[in-house]
Formats: sequence, C-alpha cells, structure tokens
Amino acid sequence: MPHDFAGSPQGPGRLSPKDALSHTGQATAASVAVALILTLTKAVVWWMSGSVALLASMADSLLDLTASLTVYLSVRYAAEPADAEHRYGHGKAEAFAGILQAIFVAMSAVLLLREGIEHLINPVEVRASGWAIAVMGLSIVLTLGLLVVQTRAVKETGSVAVEGDRAHYFSDLGANVVVIIGIGGATMGGLLWLDAVAALAVSLWLFWTAWGVARGAGDQLMDRELPDEAREHIRTLAANDPRIINIHELRTRASGPLIHIQFHLALDPGLTLSEAHSILVDCERRLIEAYPAADILIHADPHGEAEPHGAEFFNAESTSKDA
Repeated sequence: MPHDFAGSPQGPGRLSPKDALSHTGQATAASVAVALILTLTKAVVWWMSGSVALLASMADSLLDLTASLTVYLSVRYAAEPADAEHRYGHGKAEAFAGILQAIFVAMSAVLLLREGIEHLINPVEVRASGWAIAVMGLSIVLTLGLLVVQTRAVKETGSVAVEGDRAHYFSDLGANVVVIIGIGGATMGGLLWLDAVAALAVSLWLFWTAWGVARGAGDQLMDRELPDEAREHIRTLAANDPRIINIHELRTRASGPLIHIQFHLALDPGLTLSEAHSILVDCERRLIEAYPAADILIHADPHGEAEPHGAEFFNAESTSKDA
C-alpha cells in the first residue's frame, strides 16, 4: 500500500464508501461482462474441439464469472452505511465473498487436476484447433482491456475487492498463454499429452490463486493490522499538532472499503476538558481528510498522570512498534 505523505495513501478508507462505489462500478461491471463473453465463447469452441485444456480455461472463466458477480454485489453491500444491527458497517462482506471465491476456485482446481491426469494417461485428439486458438486470443485481448480498467480503479480507490479480482485476471492471462501452447503443441506438433499438461498447469495456477484470495480475505476477517506504511502515515497525520505529546496504543484494521482506527493521545494534564476535546476533534479531522471511510476512536490521557487502564489481554505494546 504505497503512500505519499503529501496526499492520501492507496488502500481501504481513501475515498468515502459512496465515491469508492462509484469508481469501482465500472471495473466490476466490465469484469462481469468479460467473464460472461469468455465463458460462452469457450463453451462453444470446447464443444467443437474437445480440448481438455480449453475445458480447463472455460471452467476458469466460469469461476471468473462467479467471482466477478460476487465482487460486483459485495462491493455494493460493503459500501452500505452502518445500521442498528451492524454498527461497524458492512465492509467485511468483501472478505466473506473472497473466502467463497477461494473455495470455488480450489474445488475447480481439484476437478481440473483430475481431468488433466486422466487425459495425460489417455490422450484425446484435439479438434477445431484453429477455433480453439482464436478464442484464446480473444480471451487475451479482452483480459488485457479489463486489466487496464481495473488498474485505473485500484489507483483511484485502493479497492481490495477490485485488486483481488485484478490479480485473478493476471493469472488468467498467463493461463491463456499456457492453453495456447498446449493446443498448438497437440495439433501441430502431434504432442497430444501437451494438451493435458496445459490443463494441469491451469489447475496449479488456480490453486495458487485460491490461496492468495483466501489469505487476503482471512487477514480482514482476523482484523490484521494495516501495513506499516499506512500505520506510519496515520501516526504522522495524527501527531501533526504541537499540543500532542505522544501517540500510543494505535490499533488499525481494514473492513472492505472501510478502516477502523483507534489510539491514545498524551496531552498536558493541565488542559481543560473543552481544550482536550478540541485537540481530539482537530486530530480526527486531519485523519478524516485523508481517510474519509475511517471510523476513528481517540482517547485522551493526561501525560505522566494516567493510571494503567484497559484490558491487558489486548495490550501488545511490549511487542509492537508503538512501545
């Protein structure tokens, strides 16, 4: 999550949920459209050719369609404002969608691995190879166009969902090249086993993709801290006031397009409650300007006079950089 201290960092919280949804709408809609076109086209050409490698690619596109629809719906639900039942918002809907995607991708990888092994043992002749290669070329062109749209959306919003979808399509781009190699080798070089090997390669690629999606979603579900660069940016913004003595017990977490920030401020114990409140409000405004989708909780401590408080179970000061 790169950042510029003169501006807002990329990543969750950079834009308001409404603005983030507006920017990601084009990318998610394009993703669904591309996946639908490729799934239908590959299904027709697979029926004509009988290529197991193309079947693998079609299954991957079908999963892409499922994943893209899931992302399309989840980013909209995640941007919904907090309600009485979900006071922290709905941001984790993206993470749940990611876990579901990872399960689907892993299941597909298992099935394709089995098919690839079977066709490696008993090779099947590939028919209509010209059509098969043509549809894979179409897939590469559409995927490249989609990646341009998704990259622009990630730069503007830092959307975790779109970034994950983009990573998936990057893997598809490589998988499509592998399929073309398999089909070409099987038809022009007489290497029927190469078609099956290409299918096995796609299945392994799917396993890797599933792991990456699951790991990213798991980080959000387990409330993993934001990257060090983002935490340092938050510290710098929050501490930009000579009246603040220090910042400690900083805790952060991402939740889809939202982030949650809480920390303690050490202030002059001689300040009035009104003066301390004014400092906290100013601090919060600086953070909100950079992170419009942030839920911020700040606690004021009288420097040098504050008694230990809070549950020790949640105090990681001794092992963190906040000490």
